Amino acid sequence: QLQLVESGGGLVQPGGSLRLSCTASGFTFDFYAIGWFRQAPGKEREGVSCISSSGGSTNYADSVKGRFTISRDNAKNTVYLQMNSLKPEDTAVYYCAAVASDAAVHTIVAVTARYEYDYWGQGTQVTVSS
Repeated sequence: QLQLVESGGGLVQPGGSLRLSCTASGFTFDFYAIGWFRQAPGKEREGVSCISSSGGSTNYADSVKGRFTISRDNAKNTVYLQMNSLKPEDTAVYYCAAVASDAAVHTIVAVTARYEYDYWGQGTQVTVSS
């Protein structure tokens, strides 16, 4: 059964950190690029970051550059999103998604990026508030 499961969300104060994990099963993980998306209430789902199948290429939305770091461990079928210096505007449900094309790394910030992805997790809530 194909599955992506996010974990690591929670409530954190502004300036704090969280590490999200996305663990995959049921497909050949290291053939897929993995993207992180987020959706705040009343807003469209937006691309945050993407990592290529080998981990050799990454990309970030301008709003998170320098604060978020994406990485992957193919031996563990897991992608991570380290989020530092969190801001209230980072509050959202965060989703990971898989796509069988490394070209997706370059289009993660496109408005239509979410339509490129084949498989999605159920999401994890991140709330940044004092």
